[in-house]
Amino acid sequence: MTSAIGEIERELSTLRTGDGAFEPAMRTSVMTHLAWVPDEWLPAAHEVLHGLAERHPSRTIVLVPDSNAEDGMEARVESQCFPVAGTERSICTETIELRLGGAYASRPASIVTPLLISALPVFCRWRGEPPWRAPEFEQLVDLVDRMVIDSREWRDPAAGYRQIVDVFDRTAVSDIAWSLTYDWRVKLASFWPTIAEQEIRVRGPVAEASLLRAWLGARLRRAMRPVESADELEVQLGGERIPPIRREKVSPADLLSNELDRFSRDRIYEEAVRVAVG
Repeated sequence: MTSAIGEIERELSTLRTGDGAFEPAMRTSVMTHLAWVPDEWLPAAHEVLHGLAERHPSRTIVLVPDSNAEDGMEARVESQCFPVAGTERSICTETIELRLGGAYASRPASIVTPLLISALPVFCRWRGEPPWRAPEFEQLVDLVDRMVIDSREWRDPAAGYRQIVDVFDRTAVSDIAWSLTYDWRVKLASFWPTIAEQEIRVRGPVAEASLLRAWLGARLRRAMRPVESADELEVQLGGERIPPIRREKVSPADLLSNELDRFSRDRIYEEAVRVAVG
């Protein structure tokens, strides 16, 4: 357990070079991946990060805030290795878990900036609902190249969409709830242009249904009926229910990995969110 940036860097160096007895493993990174993970999200986050490392080798910095603790920071540095096919070597990635106590939880940017890998993109996965306009969220928005959220994790997605609109011109935003509407958007696009004249009803989990409804409203440039609550997405056109889309279950690690493959702004998502907030 370490508690200072200098100690963290020394520990990383030790992991990187080995102890001299064996040839060191290759370490590679395609990004710096930040994850803001309150304690209640930590088990789920660890599972996702474990499944993510091989597909997106990166330096991962997990930020675990505890504003009620005493001011200070504790760090744990670990390495995860994967064999390289056809060789006797392995590729290793680095994970730094930082517990930020007290005031440290409100100034993450100054803590993580020295640990970012130069010239590589910086992504942040924010677990749960961000504390809108709080220093910790504002700092990370301005630090990263992409903020990955999941509006399914919010108490009131509609209220959150009103807040996230202000982030669009500051950094690229991905919403995992939006990605889950993709198959439905492809399906509904196949009904163009006749869909424009039909009555449309959207039912489903509030975040996904709201975004799908907003996308339809933006594309058709017309008002849409309010969404109706249901366990899974469902759409009716002209009173006829479209057969549900069955897809293989995608793991949380793969859902996040898909967002880490994107580097530009998603203008269609941004338009849908703006329509959702009216």
